[in-house]
Amino acid sequence: MTRRKLRPDEEELWRKVTDKTERLHPEKPFHPDDFVTTSAPKPRLKAMFEVTPTLSKPSASKPSTSINLTPSIVDQIAGQPVQMDRKAFTQMKRGKLKPEGKLDLHGMTLDRAHPSLIRFILSAQSQGKRLVLVVTGKGKNRDDDGPIPVRFGVLRHQVPQWLSMPPLSSAVLQVSQANVRHGGGGAYYVYLRRQR
Repeated sequence: MTRRKLRPDEEELWRKVTDKTERLHPEKPFHPDDFVTTSAPKPRLKAMFEVTPTLSKPSASKPSTSINLTPSIVDQIAGQPVQMDRKAFTQMKRGKLKPEGKLDLHGMTLDRAHPSLIRFILSAQSQGKRLVLVVTGKGKNRDDDGPIPVRFGVLRHQVPQWLSMPPLSSAVLQVSQANVRHGGGGAYYVYLRRQR
């Protein structure tokens, strides 16, 4: 394996580092130029701190894009293993199974929606229902240009988390995004365990 030669800016940086550091083993001979391949270049401080202008400014009509490394809630739910009967799951995903109950959380705040969801799921399970529909809505797209990104559809993202936490995790067997005929991306099918 051959070593590549340092570029002039790398050599300059290496010299600056060696000038400001203390040696771990001062008894061993060392010279900073032993690792430099060319003579010292002239300082280019102005070039190091230049800011290159952007070619085009983002237009006001075009929304800014952001990078989000977490998978979307749809991908997270779709990636969960199937816990229920595979045939029933396929029918549920196609919208062939009719939900036995429905909870609409539109317009609720998080502190009102959470107790409503707990009450609805536990009462549906006690009544022997197997498939219920929880409607969250898709959420509104906000025109907030603040420094902290805000997700739209807060309930849409929060409901699956609530369903996976106690006391609801013991009642819920499977959560899946609803078929278009039952609300699509703004609703979830919740398949409940049999009460024992």
